[in-house]
Amino acid sequence: MAEHIIESIYRFLPEIALTVTLVAAIVADLILRERNRHVAWVVLAGLAVTALLVLGQRGWNVSIFSDTIAVDPFAVFFKAVLLVAGIFIVLFSMKSRELEINSSRIGEYYMLITGVIFGMFLMVGATNLLLMYLAFELASISSYVLAGFTKSLRRSAEASMKYIIFGAVSSGFLIYGISLLVGVTGAVDIYGVRDALQAGVEQTNALYVAIIMMIVGFSYKITAVPFHFWAPDVYQGAPVTITAFLATASKVAGFAMMIRFFRISFMDSGVLASPSFDGAASIVPWHLILAVLAAVTMLAANLMALWQENIKRLLAYSSIAHAGFILMGLALVTDEGISAMMIYLAIYLFMNMGAFYVVMLVANKLNTEAIADYEGLGHRSPFLSVSMAIFLVALAGFPPTAGFIAKVYIFGATISAGMIWLVAVAGLATVISLFYYIRVVRNMFLVEPHESQGPVQYDTSSVIILVLLLVPVLLLGVYFSPIVNWAKQAVTMFGM
Repeated sequence: MAEHIIESIYRFLPEIALTVTLVAAIVADLILRERNRHVAWVVLAGLAVTALLVLGQRGWNVSIFSDTIAVDPFAVFFKAVLLVAGIFIVLFSMKSRELEINSSRIGEYYMLITGVIFGMFLMVGATNLLLMYLAFELASISSYVLAGFTKSLRRSAEASMKYIIFGAVSSGFLIYGISLLVGVTGAVDIYGVRDALQAGVEQTNALYVAIIMMIVGFSYKITAVPFHFWAPDVYQGAPVTITAFLATASKVAGFAMMIRFFRISFMDSGVLASPSFDGAASIVPWHLILAVLAAVTMLAANLMALWQENIKRLLAYSSIAHAGFILMGLALVTDEGISAMMIYLAIYLFMNMGAFYVVMLVANKLNTEAIADYEGLGHRSPFLSVSMAIFLVALAGFPPTAGFIAKVYIFGATISAGMIWLVAVAGLATVISLFYYIRVVRNMFLVEPHESQGPVQYDTSSVIILVLLLVPVLLLGVYFSPIVNWAKQAVTMFGM
């Protein structure tokens, strides 16, 4: 028993490093002068150490703490993605003028970011249903506070309140679904659920309700339509840095937990994959429900984005639409679909964060988020405008950017699974998205600048951060085999 605990602690070192980082940030905030910059560097150092520990776990495939947390290639992949997101958000925050409103509380801000990442680490590795819920709540509660960090601004306080209310609803659906699932199967971990479903269950009606409740709970987290209605207001009202974090890292963690849950509990047991299964799938085609959810999300979000006048709100609907593209992979009930999701999420991180970073730099100078104020930006700040155009082209999914590769793999997996209709819907959604992405590009390059507006100024470090986001978006568009191989290897070793 003692040996198992010691081994579990050793394999839990990345999460322990995050905890130490959080404590170090608290101490630094209390004792150091010029705490704003110092606390940020403490957190960056902690995230860097955590990243080294996570990379050291590549190839591991074990379960720790009495089979409640998995340390496998799948978890390592998503932890690496989350750490990249966390590092960029800390760098963004050091450049944000919006956060200066509450500069005296900036230490709390970085602590909360560390806390959210810790919760997300647990989300991607949890195999125990109760721990999944607790990790979900840990990440969510810290996010609620971050959304309202600039509480002196009415829109930020309103965003936090809406996030809390709708987050509580999603938590309710999730815990109710978990409770029913435990009652039906008698198991508290996803492997036990799989075994119980393979053996057959009698209370199929309760199983239907449990799966629906959990799909609803997950859908809130990943902002799938029609459970997205909190996202545009929250993304618009929160600080730009937190909007970028919620639109990327939160989605990554939500999809990771959703994939593990469905892959082990239902795909392995045959409930989703086999129409002849003597249970849920014999009556309700669950994979088709996920496919319809993906299709509705892609179309509805892209259509709603067409009428947006606020750039953050436009990117919020863009983020919702991308959730639909990613969800296509889970609806396929294949490992090829899951690996395509992982590739998409890793690439999405860079192109979406890049777009939000440009929005932040523009807001720092012009104090505006209106799309109309991007008119003539290409003449005033060429590098910034070209960078934004590249990120938007990538989000649209065009070559030679990484966004094209992401869509090639998700579309290819969908075609291989025989869901041609879903590819057609995704193609239509992509065409619709062009209109609002091109609208921003047109404003930047084809409209004359206002005489009253000067160039958007930024320092060398801001350029470096922008280049660090641009390089993966362009490089992975032509040399994508490393990320593809990593994702495929992670899925191959999943659940061994």
